[in-house]
Amino acid sequence: MLLPMGYAITTTNDELLTRLSKIETLLASLVEQRTIKDWYSTAEVATILGKAEFTVREWCRLGRVHAEKKKSGRVVTSEWILSHPELTRIRNEGLLPDPRPYRHVP
Repeated sequence: MLLPMGYAITTTNDELLTRLSKIETLLASLVEQRTIKDWYSTAEVATILGKAEFTVREWCRLGRVHAEKKKSGRVVTSEWILSHPELTRIRNEGLLPDPRPYRHVP
């Protein structure tokens, strides 16, 4: 490899290992994002779409997306889950219309 005059290689092995570690972390993150699952939690959907988890839960609660409730083990509460086709639909088409009746406030 030819280097410009006066240019010296000053990168140390430690610096290279640090950079390699960052690249591996980013690559693992990209692979995780590209992995297709049957069902996604609201936290996963929020991360994928760049929204807050609260926002995704509200979409579920208000019927703005097709979601199902999943029982959470022995706990009485359940959590929303969204299918992969629904995630794809949200990306391509956006939210469903608001099912609540329009209210005109004078």
